[in-house]
Amino acid sequence: MSKVAVIYWSNGGNVEVLADSISKGAKSAGADVVIKQVQDAAVKDVQDADAVAFGSPSMDNNRIEQQEMAPFIDEFKLLPPNNKKTVLFGSYGWDKGAFLKDFKKLVTDYGFNGIGELAVNESPGDEELKRAEELGKLLVK
Repeated sequence: MSKVAVIYWSNGGNVEVLADSISKGAKSAGADVVIKQVQDAAVKDVQDADAVAFGSPSMDNNRIEQQEMAPFIDEFKLLPPNNKKTVLFGSYGWDKGAFLKDFKKLVTDYGFNGIGELAVNESPGDEELKRAEELGKLLVK
């Protein structure tokens, strides 16, 4: 059985809803899923998984959340994730999802294999939730 970790930071709940949909998709594809808010996650959660999804809203200066998520991701700069399949997701209000481009570059530089991404404007709609579920399934393939 494939193991998937979904690690996210959410303030208003939009990223959490996406995380739940990604988790639902991965479970429906037969994966064992660990879903955690980043403040409750450990590097081992990612290392023990076959694939991972990271989620964050766009914050100040079009960056991922800087107090919890950015330091967590930075822990992997010296711990090679061995090209682990990775999905990135998040929400934005003003930058049209541009923050995801930098997020993708960062995780790619750290050795993750970005296979999909999703950025939604504010709250996800039905189509975006369906896309999130498909990304969860993609992590298991």
